[in-house]
Amino acid sequence: MRHRRSPRVVPYLLVALVSTASGVAVAQPRQPVTPTVAPVDGKCPPGTTEFRPGRCRAPEFPAPSIIDYKPRTTLVTDEHLVPKAKYPVVDIHSHTGPNADTVERLIGEMDRMGLQVLVNLSGGADPNAIKQKVDYIRSSKYPNRFRVFANVNWDGAGGPGWAEKAVADLEQSVRNGAIGLKIFKSLGLTSKKADGSRLAVDDPALEPVWDACARLDIPVIIHTAEPKEFFSPLDYQNERWLELALFPDRRNFMPGQPTFDQLQAERDRMFAANPRTRYIGAHFAYYGHDLKAAAALLDRLPNVVLEVSAVLYEFGRAPRSSRDFFIKYQDRILFGKDAYEPSEYPYYWRVFETRDEYFDYYRDYHAFWKLYGMELPDEVLKKVYYKNALRVTPGLPRDGWPQ
Repeated sequence: MRHRRSPRVVPYLLVALVSTASGVAVAQPRQPVTPTVAPVDGKCPPGTTEFRPGRCRAPEFPAPSIIDYKPRTTLVTDEHLVPKAKYPVVDIHSHTGPNADTVERLIGEMDRMGLQVLVNLSGGADPNAIKQKVDYIRSSKYPNRFRVFANVNWDGAGGPGWAEKAVADLEQSVRNGAIGLKIFKSLGLTSKKADGSRLAVDDPALEPVWDACARLDIPVIIHTAEPKEFFSPLDYQNERWLELALFPDRRNFMPGQPTFDQLQAERDRMFAANPRTRYIGAHFAYYGHDLKAAAALLDRLPNVVLEVSAVLYEFGRAPRSSRDFFIKYQDRILFGKDAYEPSEYPYYWRVFETRDEYFDYYRDYHAFWKLYGMELPDEVLKKVYYKNALRVTPGLPRDGWPQ
């Protein structure tokens, strides 16, 4: 005899299968192992989740930690891995440079990935350190594959002779081969003025440095602040919880520290006050999560461009709006990676070049979500990968680039 499934559903009731004397398994209701509770102020209590509208329940089994829960996906999609970029790439944001022990390995890795030029932003504030690095590059077999930016020691700004020394050192660093100035995140966060107070990004004491960069015709790449959630409380609503739990020095929400909005505003005022100086906003000026803010910045300030290092997770989770942004502002975006790790570059190529869906980011403590491809047009790829960098940074090698 054929049994028909009853259309009647008993809500919120768990079901067990038991055998009758005839050997036929029939469904028997049983009570849930955890009680149903009501939300409090519209939210389920800790340790429970909403399993029906207005009803919360704890799992029957111990919940895995954020570290251990790595679910397998059953989604079947096309996969187009991109080990090498479609066009030659200038990595405008690296902290790696060659020496006699590493240069051959670096060149081999760069060739396999499609990196044409690697720019070391950690040149140092000492002109002699710049000279040592540049002299090695020029004497090597690969003088057109590496470049170096200088740095400035900001501590003591505003004190007697600070500006004169900072400018003189920068000028000598450029004569010694530096092609730009890199500003680390310490400016605004931890650097101190001569009087011991926090050195703001837009402090007037820094004006001589910006003027010197305009006069020397070198770009300034500046890292200001950190991802927005680094300035938010470390609670379970913070999407960077795991990263902040791993790295104490990234917790910028302590009392007395400047806020995210404060630092961004200082930097943007500094951009506006120095229209003759070319600025590169490192890490997309930390506006990758807010493309409207990024657009407003670029619309307002023609002396600013952005680079994409270490924020791929923002574009990959919003591929349609990011694609629209990259196409509209295709002349204002440069490629950068930050940490030099050959296994990670192909994730950038895949996001920028393909329309793949739902694939992993390379560091789960950065982003637990999946990435999607933007499938940028070829002309946009060329501009992001090398054309914009060549325009913004005159000291880069000029020959051998495709049109």
